[in-house]
Amino acid sequence: MGLDDKLSNAADKLGGQAKEAAGKASGDQDLQAEGQADQGVADLKQAGEKVKDAFKG
Repeated sequence: MGLDDKLSNAADKLGGQAKEAAGKASGDQDLQAEGQADQGVADLKQAGEKVKDAFKG
């Protein structure tokens, strides 16, 4: 996994966590769900990158 991919995935994950927290704080369930979805996407991207690395190495 390239450094750019790692940083992008980490940023996506943190952004999702921030959205989820903001949604909880404001009572906005849509924002909270969007944050959880963003975190899920980041996790899937990270898993995909790990699979690619396993085949490269």
